Amino acid sequence: MFSLVRENIRIAFDSIRSQLLRTILTVLIIAIGITALVGILSAVSALENTISSDFSSMGANTFNIQRYEFNTQRRGDESQKINPVINYRQVKAFEEEYNYPYTKTSIAFLGTRTAEVKYENEKTDPEVQVYGVNEHFIQNTGLEVETGRALNYFDVENSNTVCVIGSDLKKALLDDVNPLGKTISIRGAKFKVVGVLKEKGATFGNNQDLRVLMPLQKARTIFTNANINYNLSIKADKKDMLEGAQDEAILLFRNIRGLNPVEENNFGIEKSDDLINRIGSITGVLSTAAWIISIITIFGSTIALLNMMLVSVTERTREIGVRKSLGAKRRTIAFQFFIETIIIGQLGGLLGILLGILIGYIFAAAVDFNFVIPWGAMIWASVITFVVAVISGSYPANKAAKLDPVESLRYE
Repeated sequence: MFSLVRENIRIAFDSIRSQLLRTILTVLIIAIGITALVGILSAVSALENTISSDFSSMGANTFNIQRYEFNTQRRGDESQKINPVINYRQVKAFEEEYNYPYTKTSIAFLGTRTAEVKYENEKTDPEVQVYGVNEHFIQNTGLEVETGRALNYFDVENSNTVCVIGSDLKKALLDDVNPLGKTISIRGAKFKVVGVLKEKGATFGNNQDLRVLMPLQKARTIFTNANINYNLSIKADKKDMLEGAQDEAILLFRNIRGLNPVEENNFGIEKSDDLINRIGSITGVLSTAAWIISIITIFGSTIALLNMMLVSVTERTREIGVRKSLGAKRRTIAFQFFIETIIIGQLGGLLGILLGILIGYIFAAAVDFNFVIPWGAMIWASVITFVVAVISGSYPANKAAKLDPVESLRYE
């Protein structure tokens, strides 16, 4: 039995080599559908993995109060509502009045995205982000200190000239020395480094490791721009208290903003879970589109493979007659053509998987996403190509098996 299977596989490969051009075209048609499926799902997985990990860095049991909702598009037309900035007076009022149990409130603002940081004779390109934060910012946003310590209450209240830096900034300026206790300069002000953050990576070209965190009050003396927008982040120690904490925070901040009961919120509330769910719904649409595109293409490849095998049966009618006259059984003839179809289908599937992974990897590298191998898409691609081969090969194999040996020998 094994020798018969091996012989049929050898015959199948000989047949494939004898009609190489037609086989290559059929394999490419199958590969296009699989490439569309695996490639798009690879890109979607990279997108979802990167954004989910970034938004989850907000921290567990945490919600933000910010100027806009995550999905708000700030257009320049009159129909779009422009929310006022969240100013320092409002965030301080919130911090003082918000007393929901087992919660911590973080205040932060972005001073600049283009700071130049100096250490002795070294300096960075003007692309360092500088944040003014309070003592709860690092914990509430899911950041971790790798070396040293975080900013504390006394640093913030006393406007101490200390800072915590990102891992890339440490590599750029303080890679050869112990960064703790070293003094860096930002806009002429000197700060002692007391901590280094763990690496976070980059998203959409935004390097999260090239930044400086300094005490809120000290940052306010350096960055005095008008209309600075502040963000609030509230963390509940217990997950079952999160909804209550959020409801009370909304009520308090509406009062601080001077809204009456019938007015809509002129600020946004975001939880990391909400953001991840929204991203999931977007990537779900993209995944559905990938399946639709690939199914249409795979349907075409099924027809192409079926047509190729029917032509192959017709061209090899005389060969079939010879084999039958020498004692080959129907199932042997059918198995020969079925194996040939399976081989062509799997070649197309393998090529499509490789091309799809390559496309996904190139996409992830181009936009600086975290590439993940799409095992699910690869498994589905293998199953689909096998099913395509079974569907396309069944009828031609059955037709070949039923040919009359006498009529087949007469065929010209």
